[in-house]
Amino acid sequence: MRREISSSIVTCVMLLLLSHVLMAEPEGTGGIIRGKIVHAENGQPVHGVTILIVQLGRVTDSGDNGSYEFRQVLPGKYDIVVHSAALADERQQVLVTDGAVLTADFRMRVAPIRSEITVTASGSAVTTFEAFQAVRTMDAIDLAAQAHTSIGEVLDGQSGVAKRSFGPGNTRPVIRGFDGDRVLVMLDGMPGGSLASQSGDHGENLDVLQLERVEVVKGPATLLYGSNAIGGVVNAVTGHHQIQEHPHEGLTGYVTGVGGTANAQGAGNAGFEYGRKHWMIWGGGGGQRTGDYNTPAGTVVNSRTLSRGGYGGFGLYGEKAYFRLGYNYDNRRYGIPFAAYLESGGESVQEEEQANLRLDRHDVRFTGGIRDLNSLFNGVRIVLGYSKYRHGEYEADTIGTDFRNDEFNYRVAFDQKRIGRLSGNFGLSGMRRNYRALGDEALAPPTIQNNVALFALETVEFEKLSLQFGGRFEHNNYNPDSGSVPPRPERSFSGMSAAAGVRIPLWKRGAFVTNYTHSYRAPALEELYNNGPHPGNLAFEIGNPHLRRERADGIDVSLRHQSERLRAEVNLFYYGIKDFVFLAPTGKVVDSLFEAEFLQEDGRFRGGEASLDLGLNDNVWLRTGLDFVNAKLIRSDEPLPRIPPLRGRAGVEFRYKNLVVRPEAVMAHSQDEVFVNENRTPGYTLFDVNASYTIAQQHCVHVFAIDTFNLGNRLYYNHLSFIKNLAPEIGRGIRVSYTLRFF
Repeated sequence: MRREISSSIVTCVMLLLLSHVLMAEPEGTGGIIRGKIVHAENGQPVHGVTILIVQLGRVTDSGDNGSYEFRQVLPGKYDIVVHSAALADERQQVLVTDGAVLTADFRMRVAPIRSEITVTASGSAVTTFEAFQAVRTMDAIDLAAQAHTSIGEVLDGQSGVAKRSFGPGNTRPVIRGFDGDRVLVMLDGMPGGSLASQSGDHGENLDVLQLERVEVVKGPATLLYGSNAIGGVVNAVTGHHQIQEHPHEGLTGYVTGVGGTANAQGAGNAGFEYGRKHWMIWGGGGGQRTGDYNTPAGTVVNSRTLSRGGYGGFGLYGEKAYFRLGYNYDNRRYGIPFAAYLESGGESVQEEEQANLRLDRHDVRFTGGIRDLNSLFNGVRIVLGYSKYRHGEYEADTIGTDFRNDEFNYRVAFDQKRIGRLSGNFGLSGMRRNYRALGDEALAPPTIQNNVALFALETVEFEKLSLQFGGRFEHNNYNPDSGSVPPRPERSFSGMSAAAGVRIPLWKRGAFVTNYTHSYRAPALEELYNNGPHPGNLAFEIGNPHLRRERADGIDVSLRHQSERLRAEVNLFYYGIKDFVFLAPTGKVVDSLFEAEFLQEDGRFRGGEASLDLGLNDNVWLRTGLDFVNAKLIRSDEPLPRIPPLRGRAGVEFRYKNLVVRPEAVMAHSQDEVFVNENRTPGYTLFDVNASYTIAQQHCVHVFAIDTFNLGNRLYYNHLSFIKNLAPEIGRGIRVSYTLRFF
């Protein structure tokens, strides 16, 4: 361990020294970039637009008259991107010299292709086109049109993303075939404290209607976020704790309403931000409910959901220092279809014995920092978060198991000042987790988990290519209760992750990107210590306290193009994982469940995604996509469980002024590559049509949307569902939504 700590310190020191080696020229006072943003249709100014300097990651917002300004911009060539909900992003390139004042004005319009801004991929704002990793985002308008109770339902069908489920209330994203502890779900860049990764019937406490956007980073993101991001990251962004240079003046906010058939869906949410001089306050909340959902084979009983929550906070911005303090509360309840049936081994049960889960999460977040420092650093950012999570599993109104998970997370990140060709950030992060469970499914003992990490991520920009490289050292310690029966040993794991990537522009708005990653993952608490019946995973689980850490080596290759009439992307990946942890059936049946133990064997994942958005003319667009994953244990050549099948989609988008209509076919191949005790899932084709009408005005945007799904009322099954043999997916239905965003 001492050797790895020394290596990590040496790595960070070398990165800092390299910043001086690559210094290209002495710095001056810099220049100023300013401009005005207006609607292309009527010339009115647009307030609340996000403006990004791509190469620097600097962000600001347009004022009430549409104007913006960046000061002290170092000399160099930069791309300026402007972004606003429901409007197409625009881009300009500028050349800054010392003392120069440049003007970059923009005219925004409603258009099919919108660039996507992410802060998750690199720790600072960048467009998904420039990002080294494959990233896809959904903004607030997209989220309202795809509103569901759980985040897995919302993201299902996005390129490279599927959903794991035990019913509609607890779906969770699966990225490139990776599930559970290997996919990290965050709120504003920090872990949310839920237990959704540990069981198929556990859900995430996230209300998508309260979010500014959701960012999905596909592939290992362990450098910035930790060992359990070995498969990817889903970051739910509220907008209140994101990086920005100053508070906006005046009132901004949103109102959203959703209603739907096939599950009697109803939802509403509203929120606001108000900025005055150096202060900003915000607040909001809402709820959503669905009934038992209908399928072509009948109603799935006990699939109803109910969620509600709210948030609030305030921030103070000085000339250089700032802080933000916020609180978020989420409460939800959802049924677990067929849970009692499965627990009884297939015997008939009374309806009043239906199982349901009740979740509560309180989250307090402090963000503070100093910016515009006249030193080696542009600034430093500190984030402190405390999550108090409660989760009860009930039979009717009688609690069976009570889960409690309290987490304190911290993160300190230093933003390096751009020196010549080099920029980047480094820092430290950590967590203290207190996990307890009491009741029938208290499979693991009370455990204290401590985590601490050092990380650095650097980017070097040359004329013809860009390089990115970095490293992370992480230490995890599990300290179970000494009085547990049977006794479980304390375990500690330390490991180093590293990555290197290159981005090469091939033609105007086209690029080739490739990354190599070496990632480390400590076994999860459940993999080490679980021992007992776990109906949520349909298994009697036997943990292995002697598991070794996982080590993964992977390669990602991406070819991208984005222009006014064409967005195309192809991603290919291969990950080899040494000592891959998996749940292997022993062949015995205990308490009506298949006995299974956590074992380790080398595994590999390979696959890819492709998407194409092509404008045939101004009013007709072709939209297609494809993704596939193949994952196996290497020695036995046995497929891993619940791997998504080959999927594709093909649609046409018709546009007339502000009206958009999109008919689409979604196709999935049969999944014949199955694990022990897993059944084949047949393929299917679904037909959907959605439409939207956008009214963009100077201070507000109205979006009316209709989503019709499974129009053929096709009977089909999700291969990643734990209850796919009992419950098909939802039948024919319509979802309508209205969103008002004012600024």
